[in-house]
Amino acid sequence: MRRLIGRAVIPAVLLATFIGACSQEKTQPAPPRSAEQQRTVDSTIGASALPGARGVRGALKASDTAKARQAQLDSLSKEP
Repeated sequence: MRRLIGRAVIPAVLLATFIGACSQEKTQPAPPRSAEQQRTVDSTIGASALPGARGVRGALKASDTAKARQAQLDSLSKEP
């Protein structure tokens, strides 16, 4: 009898824990960052000594180069 109760308690506790974990209210995701906010975060990471910071710096440099090139092309297309 005691063994039967023990066998019934464990699955009941596990089921209750599972249901409790699944029924928690979901938190709202963070709002998306603007391009300026994301660049600030990326610059901070690039300036740090974290692993991958060198790659972030390279990506920022490539982005700056592409933006400067696009600005040059735009200014050339506007001139008569």
